[in-house]
Amino acid sequence: MNEKEDFMRRLATGLRGMPADTVSDILQDYEGHFDEGRKAGRSDADIARHLGDPARLARELRAEAGIRRWEDERSMAAALGAILGLLGLVALDVLIVAPVLIIVLVIVFCLALIALCTDLIGLIGLPLALLNILPLSDGTWLQNVLLSLGTLGAGISGSAFCALFLIGLTNLISRYARAHFRLISPGSPLSGGVSS
Repeated sequence: MNEKEDFMRRLATGLRGMPADTVSDILQDYEGHFDEGRKAGRSDADIARHLGDPARLARELRAEAGIRRWEDERSMAAALGAILGLLGLVALDVLIVAPVLIIVLVIVFCLALIALCTDLIGLIGLPLALLNILPLSDGTWLQNVLLSLGTLGAGISGSAFCALFLIGLTNLISRYARAHFRLISPGSPLSGGVSS
C-alpha cells in the first residue's frame, strides 16, 4: 500500500460516524491535495508528511465540523457535537500534555524558589561578611566574602536559568497552541483553503 492510500484509509477511519456527504467532501479535498502535490512534482510520502497525521487531522476535522454546525444551527445537538469534537481534539492534551506540563512547572517553581532563597542568603550574607560578622563561619574575611558572593551568584544563575527555561517553555506551548488553531485558520488544509 502506498503513502496516499494509507493516508486516505487512516483519514477515512478517523472520520467514521460523520455524515457520509461530509466525509466524501473531506476525502475529495485531500485527494485534491495529493493531485496538486503530484502536479508540483512532490511524492505521495512528502505530501502525506506535509499534511500531517491522519488520525490527528480526523480529530481536528471532527472538531471543526462540530464548531461549524454550532455556528450554523445554534441548537443543543450542535452544541453537543462541537463540545464532543473539541473534547476529542484535546483528549491527548488533557491526558498526556497537561500532566507533564504541570510536573515541569512544579519542578521549575521549586527550583525558582530555591534560587530565590539562595539569592536572599547571598544578599544577607554579603554585608555580614564585609563587616566580618558572618555567623556560623570559621573562615577568614576573604573566604566569607567570596562565599557570600558565590552564593549570590549561584542564586542569580539559578533564577536566570528558570527565567530562560520558562521563556522557552512558553514559546514551545505557543507553537503547540498555534498548531491547534490551524484548524480554524484560513488557508489550511483543514479549513478547506489552499495549503502552502
